[in-house]
Amino acid sequence: MIRRDNIGDLVCTTPLVFSLRERYPDAHIAALVNTYNEAVLAGNPALDAVYAYEKGKHRGQSRSLVAVYAARLRFLARLRRQRFDYAILATPGFAPRSLRLARLIAARHVLGYTDHGRKHARLDIALPYDAANGAHEVEQVFGLLKALGVSGPPPASRVFAQAEERRSVEQELARMGGDAPLVGVHISARKKSQQWSAENFAALIRAIAARRKARFLLLWAPGDPDNPKHPGDDDKARAVAQRCEGLPVLACPTTTLARLIAALSLCDFVVCADGGAMHLAAGLGRRILCFFGDSGPERWRPWKVPHVLLQPASRDLADLSVTEALSGFERLETFPAPAP
Repeated sequence: MIRRDNIGDLVCTTPLVFSLRERYPDAHIAALVNTYNEAVLAGNPALDAVYAYEKGKHRGQSRSLVAVYAARLRFLARLRRQRFDYAILATPGFAPRSLRLARLIAARHVLGYTDHGRKHARLDIALPYDAANGAHEVEQVFGLLKALGVSGPPPASRVFAQAEERRSVEQELARMGGDAPLVGVHISARKKSQQWSAENFAALIRAIAARRKARFLLLWAPGDPDNPKHPGDDDKARAVAQRCEGLPVLACPTTTLARLIAALSLCDFVVCADGGAMHLAAGLGRRILCFFGDSGPERWRPWKVPHVLLQPASRDLADLSVTEALSGFERLETFPAPAP
């Protein structure tokens, strides 16, 4: 299985992985991903191996592009010796870069979607892709398995927290004290239309705290907002924390993806915008209050977990009020917690 894009996209591919394992219990099933999203599959019991390569745009400052691409060629040569029977291009629509990887590792058969009904000579098993079918991302990816004899509705997505990372966050929470329900508030979002202000997040935290006993885990992508490669929300998090002084709020910058997964796994509720953190929370079975700006809920809503989804008519979160968000959270509280 090859999935080389974003965190949420890979989370939405985990139902395919588990159904593939159920259909072929004795097969060797591996995933080819990138180092940016690799932690999504850590500890996944349905996989025998996870192989990750480094994208040029994700390289460290000390790594040259030449070094990155040379390492990738050596990496693909090792995979080529695995002699895979099938490569599944687990992406809705035609995926030329994933197809190139599948051919470089010499998979005997390549399964993927075509675009616009055209045949692609380099796809051995090609399924037509309909971008306008209104299906969820999980369903679109899962549809590839029809060619391998797997049908039926996709199961829930599943993500697993690493024990060491989870213990680290637990220790920080223990120092804060208390045993009230934990509300994770993730304030970062890449798209401007998906961004809610520090003032709004702080006001929502204060409003929840005024109505019920709760502890809060403030989560964000750390760094400078002006960083062109990896913009962060340190300033925004500082502003939220200052406005919530005196409340049980633990600031938890998610320096790694594994730490974000661990932190979310400890939450009873998660408040966030549509994005990778939302899909991770769904994969961990959390109850979610999610804010949608200019993205489609039909395709990207949390998959098979209790959630309340809010989207302004303008499709811009600048128009979502704190009152509406609080009402959404109160509705979320009425949903039973998912079974562990």
